[in-house]
Amino acid sequence: MQLRQHLALMAMFDDDWGSTEAVRSLVAPFRRAVGNTLRVKTAWTLRPARPADAGRLADLKARAMRPDLERLGLWDEEWARRRFLDTYVPANTDVIEVAGEPVGVIAVRPEMDALWIEHFYLEPAVQGRGLGGQVLRQVMDAHRDERPFRLAIDRGSAARRLYERVGFVHLWDDDNGVDQIFGTP
Repeated sequence: MQLRQHLALMAMFDDDWGSTEAVRSLVAPFRRAVGNTLRVKTAWTLRPARPADAGRLADLKARAMRPDLERLGLWDEEWARRRFLDTYVPANTDVIEVAGEPVGVIAVRPEMDALWIEHFYLEPAVQGRGLGGQVLRQVMDAHRDERPFRLAIDRGSAARRLYERVGFVHLWDDDNGVDQIFGTP
């Protein structure tokens, strides 16, 4: 049976018989197996960010970064929002949309010696399904020149695996004790 048929059956069980524990217990192992390995080729688009997007994107950053910032003992929603708003440059930024709805943001800040990937956040509900890798590869291909790419991530962030899959390597730890700088060769 093809994956689409399995997913359709799962949806049918959830919609029609989802309240019965017997059906849930039959579907649960498959759902766990698929959920842990499924990478979806999601239809998404990028659109240029606008100044009016700032508040919504700052809220997105706060939702996306909260687990890492809490883990590091640094969670402060207003600080997270302000840090985004203070460095938001619409001309460098694209909004990631799925079915016309914003689900993420990514920016590329050009510097003399590198292209910095910044403000790359996805709604928690769409993380872990391959969307981040698709977006990152396309954005890097669109901006690629002789300069390497650089980015900063929080120490211990799960996002490190995504960046390493795309070719980033650890370069140095920032003096602030939290950020790690990664780059492409």
